[in-house]
Amino acid sequence: MANRSDEVERFMRELEHARKAEVESLRTAILAAHPGISERIKWNAPSFCFKGDDRVTFKLRPRDCVQLIFHRGTKVKSTRGFSFEDRSGLLTWAAEDRAVVTLRDLQDVTAKQAALVQVAVQWMEETSP
Repeated sequence: MANRSDEVERFMRELEHARKAEVESLRTAILAAHPGISERIKWNAPSFCFKGDDRVTFKLRPRDCVQLIFHRGTKVKSTRGFSFEDRSGLLTWAAEDRAVVTLRDLQDVTAKQAALVQVAVQWMEETSP
């Protein structure tokens, strides 16, 4: 896959995590969902970028689950006028412009992956300049 990065490939080879298979499954699905999505390591975890800006980043702690943080980049931005319609129902809002999805195991990932990929692409498109 053209948008996989060597940096993330190395990180994944060395990753020791109870949910590594789930991380790899989600990584593959999200990267395949849109040609404009790229990846890199941010905050010691794989992060998905759109138009050069980080938008969705794995949170690998605690190690008994996988979390994806939906954010608007690494710099604080005004929330004035910000809105996002979560048609998936998967997002738990941590702030006005930041949300989290928590997946417990492979069964949870399998059940929610299609909707999660769709909302991730929607998020990246709608929150990018």
